[in-house]
Amino acid sequence: MSFESFSLITFFGALIAGLLGSLTGLGGGVIIIPLLTLGLGVDLHYAIGASLVSVIATSSGSAAAYVKEGISNIRIGMFLEIATTIGAICGAFLAMYLPANAIAIVFGFLLFFSVYMSSRKKGMHPVEEIPGSWAGKLKLNGSYPTPSGPQKYAVKNVFGGFSVMWLAGILSGLLGIGSGALKVLAMDNVMKMPFKVSTTTSNFMIGVTAAASAVIYFQNGYIIPAIAAPIMLGVLVGAMFGSKILMKAQTKWLKWVFAIVVSYLAIQMIYNGFIGKFGK
Repeated sequence: MSFESFSLITFFGALIAGLLGSLTGLGGGVIIIPLLTLGLGVDLHYAIGASLVSVIATSSGSAAAYVKEGISNIRIGMFLEIATTIGAICGAFLAMYLPANAIAIVFGFLLFFSVYMSSRKKGMHPVEEIPGSWAGKLKLNGSYPTPSGPQKYAVKNVFGGFSVMWLAGILSGLLGIGSGALKVLAMDNVMKMPFKVSTTTSNFMIGVTAAASAVIYFQNGYIIPAIAAPIMLGVLVGAMFGSKILMKAQTKWLKWVFAIVVSYLAIQMIYNGFIGKFGK
């Protein structure tokens, strides 16, 4: 395959990945890594390095729009990034020693979890603030815009969410993804934040998490500009479109497409990991 053909395929594949990643808050890495490894035969570690760059681009492309609209909770994002950044560095070091096949199998199972997180029914959470809670002391409670005016919400179980974020950081560094599924789980289920706030705050956070582990991959020579550049551009364009769609349109059908595609990719990653396709 020529360099031009490779760049075009990765660009358009990354554009779709960025679009879906922005709509679900899960980042584009869940599609980028299978595209590179299964579709184009790129070594898993180089694919992870390129994916981390794409995750940073996804966050940059979509987070700005969400912050401007007042949906993302910046204070919560910066607080939880302490946990995810430490975890991401640990995960990146772990990836240097684990067999590629084992990483692929873990990646496949995480894809299934991502599908579950993106398709489950979203519940409503109480807005009453608990007096003397850590959320109040750290000023993490907030509000987000709705058609009927600002909607307040109260954050619960701050340190439970912080612990899940540490695990999300480890998986981000190990697998080259934003770990948006675990971030959304921590904020939506554990911390009882509204789903839209959880999703947009996840988009804001994944770039910082990915940047922390990308340094380790870069130092070990796993980030190749010829691979990362078209992916970064494609994901950035897709993420920008995705953020505009999320603000104005119903995205249920797109999420079903996402679920079907990612489920297929998960099966392929797990199967090829068990048969040893990815090497040591």
